[in-house]
Amino acid sequence: MTASTAPGPPGGRVLAGHDPGPWLRRYHGRPVRAGATLVCFPHAGGSAGFFFPYSEALSARYDVLAVQYPGRQDRHREPCARSVAELAGAVAAELAATVDPDRPLAFFGHSMGAVVGFETARALARLGVGRGPDVFLASGRRAPALSRDDGVHRLGDRELVAEIEKLGGTDVRMLEDPELRRLVLPTVRADFAAVETYRPAAGALVDCPVVALIGDDDPRVNAEQAAAWRDHTTGDFSLRIFPGGHFYLVERRREVLATIAAHVDPLMA
Repeated sequence: MTASTAPGPPGGRVLAGHDPGPWLRRYHGRPVRAGATLVCFPHAGGSAGFFFPYSEALSARYDVLAVQYPGRQDRHREPCARSVAELAGAVAAELAATVDPDRPLAFFGHSMGAVVGFETARALARLGVGRGPDVFLASGRRAPALSRDDGVHRLGDRELVAEIEKLGGTDVRMLEDPELRRLVLPTVRADFAAVETYRPAAGALVDCPVVALIGDDDPRVNAEQAAAWRDHTTGDFSLRIFPGGHFYLVERRREVLATIAAHVDPLMA
């Protein structure tokens, strides 16, 4: 759950004319005949640009939107959100105003993004406008009921950098630069605080199928913890395990893209 070195546009910029609002990024434009909308929620310390390669691969068939949290890149002057509920409420409001209610909707959230996506789906249901997701793919995260405070957000800077290195996905050598460390670590710390203090409502559910995805060597979630997502849906549940660690979806992008398509394409039939 850290900033990733996955390729993306500088500063999280989008192609001119394709930005639907401050919370969402559309990097490759909306296909003329998009059959579904795919909304991607990044990890703690991450940005919408983490999903640039996914948008590039899928934008010919789906309208791909990536969530941009405040406090980073082009939103660096804004304070980071203090809670998952704050993030979910804001994203839900923008999705309700942006997404075509006649088009199937899919959510993909990685790590912190999985619980933000989960709570966004629930916030959309409470709003009672538009539509909620027709399928939810929860990646690299234990089930909401198993949320706990691991104390990462209270670590000193040196220990926080060590935690980032353990999770992978980031070249920690860049954090040897004091100025860059000063810019990056407060955002990472704030995101960890939001997700580590998150607790779902009792019996929290979504009314769509849930697909949990993890790496088999992820230090943050194991198969049993991921399988507990089955208790948070009224729909079908499945679990996919890929070789790799917390950022398995970078090295296994092709397989993850195929998994997304396998669950989103049937919605367009």
